[in-house]
Amino acid sequence: MAHEHNHEAGGHSHDHTAGANAKMLSWALALTFTYFIAEVVGGFVFNSLALLSDAAHMMTDVMALVIALLAIKLGQKAADDKRTFGYRRFEILAAAFNAVLLFGVAIYVFVEAIKRFSQPQEVQSWGMLIVASIGLVVNVISMRLLMAGKEGSFNVKGAYLEVWADMIGSVGVIVGALVIRFTGWTWVDPIVAVGIGLWVLPRTWILLRDTSNVLLEGVPGGLKLAEVRTAIAGVPGVAGLHDLHVWSMSNDEVNCTVHVVLEDGADVDGTRSAIQAVLKTRYEIEHSTIQTEASGRDCDEGDVHP
Repeated sequence: MAHEHNHEAGGHSHDHTAGANAKMLSWALALTFTYFIAEVVGGFVFNSLALLSDAAHMMTDVMALVIALLAIKLGQKAADDKRTFGYRRFEILAAAFNAVLLFGVAIYVFVEAIKRFSQPQEVQSWGMLIVASIGLVVNVISMRLLMAGKEGSFNVKGAYLEVWADMIGSVGVIVGALVIRFTGWTWVDPIVAVGIGLWVLPRTWILLRDTSNVLLEGVPGGLKLAEVRTAIAGVPGVAGLHDLHVWSMSNDEVNCTVHVVLEDGADVDGTRSAIQAVLKTRYEIEHSTIQTEASGRDCDEGDVHP
């Protein structure tokens, strides 16, 4: 039995991406935290459940941004003897935590809204309008800051979705304040609060679903295991394959392990390199461990890092 390990060092462009994301997250955090304090004060002073609902979501924004920054710092730590894959999965844990937190906030808002339907309360619409308008500006700025990094990071995407939902919430609060101001219908306030919750929940569920798939080491979204299996089987020199696994440590680091049965006379290194090239070019799988089995069930294992 022969074993061969081929390690090829590659650039870590995600380090530069992480640095840029950290800078944008820091700016967004400063803006969001400042407005969060103003919105909480305004919610109590002007007796607006819609403002408090928006502030609750803003609180999750603050926590999401803080955790996202921590995740980036931890994610840049090198692998060690205890964490052989490094710490990048902390980002996924953080994003999942934020999703669960948002569900909790939505439940709180729904309960408070039910109380207000049965016991309407006076709302100071002008104060509500002013605070919500400031919030809309803050949300727009934060969204612009986070937009560039949202496709490359679950954590940034989670923070972006929460800020985006808050922007919709701010618009809802502004509309609600205007309606209350000109009609006196205070029941509009809890309706707006519930509407914000219903708007954000589907997106929260998508984030929780995607992060749970990573934690369960499921096949990454956009990849079909059957297609990967067919592609490997089509490489010249491959007679068959088994024990194919594809999973991700984070949203931009896909891994693959597979046992490949070689045809008689097939070149071991050449076949392995061809499989590696297929995985990288077609499916953007950057880390693959390929174990080859020749006649007589001999094994030749290659750990390939393109």
